[in-house]
Amino acid sequence: MRPIDPPYEPRVAELLAKLMPAGSGHEPLALFRLFAVHLELADRTRPLASGLLNHGLLTARDREIVIARTTAKCGAEYEWGVHASFFAGSSGLSRDEYDVLATEDGLPEPDCVLVTAVDELLDAATLSDSTRSALELRYSDAQVIELVLLAGWYRSIATLINAARLPLESWAARFPPG
Repeated sequence: MRPIDPPYEPRVAELLAKLMPAGSGHEPLALFRLFAVHLELADRTRPLASGLLNHGLLTARDREIVIARTTAKCGAEYEWGVHASFFAGSSGLSRDEYDVLATEDGLPEPDCVLVTAVDELLDAATLSDSTRSALELRYSDAQVIELVLLAGWYRSIATLINAARLPLESWAARFPPG
């Protein structure tokens, strides 16, 4: 499994233009070029991915906590590093907080309920009664569903990244030592 290299055929170029954030200043991500290997599947999954990342019900901070914890816990340094580079600051999550999410539990309440939820979802594919209750106090049912699917989507992304042994983007953040 290798990402497509330029020059891109027109359908691939069109897909990459849709996937790459406008004005990012970077070449299309290796992950997006890997998706382009299977254009049909990329076209079908793009609305879900875009919906979770750009049009969700969770705040940007909560979304990034879920994504950073999921990708870090799955060992997907590639995706964790891309998010830590693109979204630190603008999401309301600092670069230092991305590091904490990659290495330990250390975020204050109410953020730690998200970390616990992600850990449970990745470890057992479910939520404990206490975590579910804590989430339901803070979020609507629709937001909890989104959180569960967000963790699942990024687990799938992490699995693809790891299985493909996707090389890290040169500009992206790296896991902190430890």
